Amino acid sequence: MKVVFTRLARLELEEAVAYYDMEVEGLGSRFQTEVKRGLNRIKEHPSAWAVERGEIRKYLLHKFPYKILYSVESDAIIIIAIAHLHRRPDYWIDRK
Repeated sequence: MKVVFTRLARLELEEAVAYYDMEVEGLGSRFQTEVKRGLNRIKEHPSAWAVERGEIRKYLLHKFPYKILYSVESDAIIIIAIAHLHRRPDYWIDRK
């Protein structure tokens, strides 16, 4: 199944990578690798991760305080947000 990012989720990923690179050289790449690892696990087992709200599921990153919020559709996994765990917890709700 293919993974499709919404425009806002892609922007969140890019901003988080840039922020981490600004803090420590190479940390943005490590963050991006962790997100890719999470996306691969989601692709392998899309229904395995906990439901956040309604049909939206969440995958918690292991080494960073972020979660991947996604929806499983008939033809794709839609990434709705790359959300920080400690900032505005429900900001993404109106995106679906």
